[in-house]
Amino acid sequence: MTVLLMTPPMTQLNTPYPATAYLTGFLRSRGVDAVQRDPAIELFLEMMTAPALEIIRQHVEANFEHFEDDELPDVIFNFLAEFDRYHLTVEPAIRFLQGKDPSLALRINSRRFLPEGPAFDAIAQMEAVSGDVLQAAFGNLGVQDKAKYLATLFINDLSNVITQGVDPYFEVSRYGEQLAAANPSFDNLYDTLMDEPSFSSEILEQLVEQYLEETQPSVVALTVPFPGNMLGALRIAQTCKAINPDIPIVMGGGFINTELRALKDPRVFEFVDFICLDDGERPFITLLEYFEGKREIDDLVRTYFLAEDENGQPCVHFNENAELHDIPQADVGAPVYDGLPLGEYLSLCEMLNPMHRIWSDGRWNKLTIAHGCYWRKCSFCDVSLDYIDRFDAAGADVLVDRIEQLIEETGETGFHFVDEALPPKLLFTLAKRLIERNVVISWWGNIRFERTFSQARCQLLADSGCIAVSGGLEVASDRLLKLMKKGVSVERVAQVTKAFSDAGILVHAYLMYGFPTQTEQETVDSLEMVRQMMSQGCFQSAYWHRFVATIHSPIGINPEKFGITLAERPEILFAENDVDFTDPTGTDHEMLGEGLRKAIYNYMHGIGFDQPMSFWFNQPVTRTRMKKDLISKAINNLIDSNEE
Repeated sequence: MTVLLMTPPMTQLNTPYPATAYLTGFLRSRGVDAVQRDPAIELFLEMMTAPALEIIRQHVEANFEHFEDDELPDVIFNFLAEFDRYHLTVEPAIRFLQGKDPSLALRINSRRFLPEGPAFDAIAQMEAVSGDVLQAAFGNLGVQDKAKYLATLFINDLSNVITQGVDPYFEVSRYGEQLAAANPSFDNLYDTLMDEPSFSSEILEQLVEQYLEETQPSVVALTVPFPGNMLGALRIAQTCKAINPDIPIVMGGGFINTELRALKDPRVFEFVDFICLDDGERPFITLLEYFEGKREIDDLVRTYFLAEDENGQPCVHFNENAELHDIPQADVGAPVYDGLPLGEYLSLCEMLNPMHRIWSDGRWNKLTIAHGCYWRKCSFCDVSLDYIDRFDAAGADVLVDRIEQLIEETGETGFHFVDEALPPKLLFTLAKRLIERNVVISWWGNIRFERTFSQARCQLLADSGCIAVSGGLEVASDRLLKLMKKGVSVERVAQVTKAFSDAGILVHAYLMYGFPTQTEQETVDSLEMVRQMMSQGCFQSAYWHRFVATIHSPIGINPEKFGITLAERPEILFAENDVDFTDPTGTDHEMLGEGLRKAIYNYMHGIGFDQPMSFWFNQPVTRTRMKKDLISKAINNLIDSNEE
């Protein structure tokens, strides 16, 4: 039996999404012939060629033939006006971003080689505020990084051309997302799948045909990590079924685990045969045993399939089988990247910020050091679901063994630990083992900004190869942090983030606005706290997220405890996650959100720290009540470096 695992478009361009690598490693450790492909990156690369641009131009010209030049979207006008240059430079730019042609950097930096569309306006906007931002960011010697930034803007323009002029569902990281995310009905996705395939879908179908011919699989498995992957996954399944109607199609992944827990629409099973929830190792290996005749269908674990109701009509059946336990982290094996085109991924530079760029720049081996979250108390988080609630850690020596195995296979020493929150005790032990065993890596991951990260321990992590951490500050308000059950205070976060920064570790803070009962005063005060922390060097990068209530979180389960009322929900036949709510506080979060995003964008570029809070908002807001030296006093009282 041969299993073909695939990641549908689109995820990220700089490194493979790890789900298929995890499952490939696990299946091979159990003697299963598993192979994997990444149609997401290969689809993108197929579209970024000179011949593909000729087809894209034909589509654009047909779709906009009745438009006058001044009616065209800016990115479309520029693409048509500069087509010969786009056609000439697209393949060299891709090769450069793949690290295959570094000498091209000098031509890119001349600003005369690549055509510059609307994405390049960001440079002019920043220069209007602070002068020559490229010189400030890269100096005279940052040739490669400067060219990478300019080439990334070029790619962004071309991606926008495809989205606005050819294929509305195409986005580099959110392909067709609006069709699936929290959509209670399958109708939109189904109608799209029944319609003529788009330009990108046609290329995807060709890739899938090639994969099936190469691998001759007995089973096809698709991971759907995000809502935007669902359309691509179903297109792949549709293509597989057209080629071989009898081949079993299995689906799982983060989007499935979070949003399809109330699935009832049988039409989904016109495309797939089985859908597995939560950790995939146990459900999938049990399913393979069923295919081999070693199990009955009632043995399947957390798996949807099509059955018949008492009237003989097709219905969605879910088999739980709690008797078969999940595979412990110590036994899942190391990820395997064999079959993925590691040399083809693109290193991008999407923002002039050293921390923010890490997500899209560089090739990272993905590894989980512990399943679930050791804290699992935050009131906004999906703590009722398995991926958060079930905490299970492998030992430090097992992890270092896996790290060495991945280095041997990939030749890469960069690691992204993708845990919900890295458990401190295990993290410190892992750091010591890396040092003791002379394993040289660079690593980063998500943490909680808690007191256990003293100056000495932050330095230990840095010595082991830690280059960056991200974590949730959420709202810089002690009242709201307590309501969230974050287990931290604003002062403590300031101290911990400064300890990381002082150890030479870059820090990114996740921020949140619009939390239940959050007032305008608390929002403005939060921005002032963030301003102070960034100006004091506590963290270098941050992002404001609008709070969303989800049905699997404590807020979604018990909204009355947080002072809100959930909106009435429609009948759920397909996806369910986000839920609208009414907050009697009445704060204008829409207006505040625009100002928060504007401020943080400037702060990340080292601009605007001297501006008053009111500067960032389009209408008058309350004055901050925070003392200007609150954070400086907090970080002057840093955690005792000898604290253990």
